[in-house]
Amino acid sequence: MAPALLLVPAALASFILAFGTGVEFVRFTSLRPLLGGIPESGGPDARRGWLAALQDRSILTSLAWDLGLLLLFVVQHSLMATETVKEWTSRYFGVLQRSLYVACTALALQLVMRYWEAVPRGPVLWEARAEPWATWVPLLCFVLHVVSWLLIFSILLVFDYAELMGLKQVYYHVLGLGEPLALKSPRALRLFSHLRHPVCVELLTVLWVVPTLGTDRLLLALLLTLYLGLAHGLDQQDLRYLRSQLQRKLQLLSRPQDGGAE
Repeated sequence: MAPALLLVPAALASFILAFGTGVEFVRFTSLRPLLGGIPESGGPDARRGWLAALQDRSILTSLAWDLGLLLLFVVQHSLMATETVKEWTSRYFGVLQRSLYVACTALALQLVMRYWEAVPRGPVLWEARAEPWATWVPLLCFVLHVVSWLLIFSILLVFDYAELMGLKQVYYHVLGLGEPLALKSPRALRLFSHLRHPVCVELLTVLWVVPTLGTDRLLLALLLTLYLGLAHGLDQQDLRYLRSQLQRKLQLLSRPQDGGAE
């Protein structure tokens, strides 16, 4: 019982780290470019040409540093998702394998956000400066970001958030219920093997829909868009299963609750 009880705080610590990182990621991708913070462009050199920017060593150094941070996250997130690494971590960490993956992903993302270098002197792809665009474009972006994040949180709940975070695996292990994935249907397992990121469209909206698309933001959006696109391999069978599961969950949520004793 003692080893099992030690698994619970480890899984909870991983969950808290991931949750805090998620909140910080919302600030990094939405609140900073929409509500202020480190400017993504500014000054008289903000609209300099792209060719001139490629000759500026300070801009290239910052972009190279940011690219290295993103590649660190992508390599960690992809390498630890391979079957070879999963088998190795399962052998040494057992039921905490998913919690370890979540914690390492959160730490890698924390490194990206904490050490990211903005490029305020770099060129911009677009920028809402003149009225009425300077007022309405940020407002529209803000609304789309709010809707996207609400959809992301809703989809994570539909996809069994506790299992994604590694909590369910530990809970089942402590109660002797086995591995949660063993109880999944073959159609669900097939979907999970094809779908690594169930919130692709919403994340792309968050990445690209900003009032000012500066150089470092463009790098972030491009690389994560490429990564999200390569991580998807859904087919019609997966989409039909997703649709049926969503309809089933909506029916359960809309089912009237029984009142008191009749």
